[in-house]
Amino acid sequence: MDLALRRIAKAVESAPEVLFDDRSQIVIMSDCHRGDGDERSDNFAKNQTIYYAAINYYYREGFTYIELGDGEELWENTDLREILEMYEHIYQLLGRFYREGRLIMLYGNHDIVKRDQEYLKGNYDLYFPRIRAYESVLLRHSDTGDVIVLIHGHQADFLNSSLWRLARFLVRNFWRRIERMGFNDLTSAAKNYKVRMMVEDKLIRWAGRENLILVAGHTHRPVYPLKEEEYYFNSGSCVHPNGITAIEISKGSISLVKWSVKTRNDGTLYVGRDVLGGPESLEKFFQRLRLRKRDKIHS
Repeated sequence: MDLALRRIAKAVESAPEVLFDDRSQIVIMSDCHRGDGDERSDNFAKNQTIYYAAINYYYREGFTYIELGDGEELWENTDLREILEMYEHIYQLLGRFYREGRLIMLYGNHDIVKRDQEYLKGNYDLYFPRIRAYESVLLRHSDTGDVIVLIHGHQADFLNSSLWRLARFLVRNFWRRIERMGFNDLTSAAKNYKVRMMVEDKLIRWAGRENLILVAGHTHRPVYPLKEEEYYFNSGSCVHPNGITAIEISKGSISLVKWSVKTRNDGTLYVGRDVLGGPESLEKFFQRLRLRKRDKIHS
């Protein structure tokens, strides 16, 4: 088996299960890369208002918020406390999700240090006491038993998984400096087309082989499957130049949405939501997977 597929499989093996049903409301976001507020290197800063408006909407509407990894930019920034102070208003709102049992956190490559429980305890206690960060989570439908796999996606990327310490060193000591000069980070699946396509291909292959719906992040490219044979979704990121994207699971359907600043006819600005893909019934996806599984058994 391909080593990348093995890494994905290993991450999923230990994943906790979270039950949901057709009444559940879940929003999945990834790759916020919240930083220290430096306008030259904190790519989240320009979208913080859009992000806050979006999660405030999801809080009011009763959604569970799942952060799919790389919530903080901890390769370029070594002190999480600076990030917490910079975006205190955001963490206060996320803390309300947590206290109501509506916050689930995964880690990615840029915040992989959050897999250490002591690290979380030492930094997050003010907002999320006793929270855990997972490498993968399984959403299991409580009525049908069908599963949606959630994973950051760096497991399909050799440099950013097996060699993540080297990649972090390059980002901290080399790429951050030249990024300020306008050059792209070649270690990043989000900024290197060939790497992104390779990562997505491996994620699609794993989902197809396991006959499961897979929701990932890491590449920053939002994906809603257009082909019936593919079941790979990507929530995109919160650092796009013109908005943020998310996957919504609401009342038995799944959608890809975008939040951005819009203009009313009178010239005033507001934060609005657009649907990029879906909504489509999850049951439709699950039925296809069941048929495919049956066909494999009888072939």
